Amino acid sequence: MTAVSEAVILMAGSGSRLRGSDEMILKPLLSLQGRPLICYLLDALMHAGIRKIYAVVGYQSDRLIAALTDLAWAGIEFNFIHNPNWEKRNGISVLAAENITTAPFLLAMSDHLWDRSIVERLLDQARPDQLSVAVDRKLDFIFDLDDAMKLRTRGDRIVAIGKDLDRYDAIDTGLFVSPAELFEYLRRARQNDDCSLAEGVRLMAEDGKVRGVDIGEAWWQDIDTPAMLEDATRVLARRNEERLAAGEADRTPGSKPP
Repeated sequence: MTAVSEAVILMAGSGSRLRGSDEMILKPLLSLQGRPLICYLLDALMHAGIRKIYAVVGYQSDRLIAALTDLAWAGIEFNFIHNPNWEKRNGISVLAAENITTAPFLLAMSDHLWDRSIVERLLDQARPDQLSVAVDRKLDFIFDLDDAMKLRTRGDRIVAIGKDLDRYDAIDTGLFVSPAELFEYLRRARQNDDCSLAEGVRLMAEDGKVRGVDIGEAWWQDIDTPAMLEDATRVLARRNEERLAAGEADRTPGSKPP
């Protein structure tokens, strides 16, 4: 198991595909089953023992920082990194954390949901000298396969990445354990002072430095559009009903500890 004590969460974008023209909506704070979306990730990190978090912010950063500061739970150390170039692609947000976070670190998208077990499995199987990616091989269960970041693998090695891959056997779930070397590859991928995380991952994969960790039967969901939000809400509601029917307490990921 790789020792990881810090997480970098990307939340600099405006979330325009989800919020539409409503500029007051901040995607990490969207209510999902009565809880802000970001709380689901914070809960998973807490249970995995990660207490130091770097949130990369940009769009309406003052409002978002104030809200996240109010949400922060005892035991979590929140640090904010402002990305003035937040309108560029997400690789620039990752680069904003260079020389600030300590590698290896967990890298996560703020607009995804993951079962806690996914975070735990990724941390358990990550290697300090590799970029480890939580991957989903259940292709028939991906809500919007066309929009998903597709992967081609060879064993546990990721050999190609892209939304338009014609041959693929797994999906990138947006959760990584990263070595410091990722920053070097992102700089290498940068053109016109812009780059995506996927481009950096692609270059690392070409050098044999990216591996997938299969999430098995666990559930995750990207929340990038209203349809995705609706589907995630439906799944969480059903799972809560099943737990209540079984006489269990509400253990929905994201429930804030007392």
